[in-house]
Amino acid sequence: MPSPKTKNPGRSGGSQAVGSSSDRFEFASLNKSLLQRQGSDPATARLRASESPTRRRGSSSSTGSASGQGPEEDGIRLNPSFIRVALSSLLAIDLWMSKRLGVCACEDSSWGSVRPLMKLIEISGHGIPWLAGTAYCMYKSDSPAGQEVMLNLFMGLLLDLVLVGIVKALVRRRRPSHNRMDMFATFSVDRYSFPSGHATRAAMCGRFLSAHLVLAAPLRVLVQLWVGTVGLSRVMLGRHNVTDVAFGFWMGYCQYNLIEMLWISPQTLQGLLGYVV
Repeated sequence: MPSPKTKNPGRSGGSQAVGSSSDRFEFASLNKSLLQRQGSDPATARLRASESPTRRRGSSSSTGSASGQGPEEDGIRLNPSFIRVALSSLLAIDLWMSKRLGVCACEDSSWGSVRPLMKLIEISGHGIPWLAGTAYCMYKSDSPAGQEVMLNLFMGLLLDLVLVGIVKALVRRRRPSHNRMDMFATFSVDRYSFPSGHATRAAMCGRFLSAHLVLAAPLRVLVQLWVGTVGLSRVMLGRHNVTDVAFGFWMGYCQYNLIEMLWISPQTLQGLLGYVV
């Protein structure tokens, strides 16, 4: 009598064959349904599955090289980020130095007691006193040479106001956060900081006075000291950052060269007045 543990090999083989065929049928039907959902045929799916990551990376790199985006352009794209980081670092250093040097920004600052003196120096570099004083000297001057010098200085001051106003309106850099808006006779663009109008005016007037007025050596030294003190007072009062004053000095230096190029002689002035009349 056969043991109940022994199985019929024919039945077991038949059952396994039936099970495997049914499994394959279910897997094929499931795969077909998935392909129909994806909207692609089995041949395309097999091609996609046969692609290796290496071939895909190679095809993407070949596509990038075909479109003109090689490793050189990737390296070039890194340069703007480096420049941006460098500019951000310089800006941070500028703000830090400006805040450390703003010792007269308020009365309770470390050098708050000398704030009135710094404000007096600020008024000495303002545009309104310079325009009024130059116009008065031009009116009171008796010699044609003196009137010519004062006229060109007056035109240079007007040119300085226009150029500084244009640059401030374009850049629109705010004044330092520790600044107090208690300046003398401010205008619409004076809420902006770059460049320093006092620095441009001081540099331009300093060069003009040293070149066209007969001054002794001590007076020339005093003029240069006044120029440097005006620029330093802008930072100490918290009106401007260090870069605002530095760029203002350079701009004023260039403005004097422009005045020399556009110099108005008495003959030129008489010709212009005769043409207008």
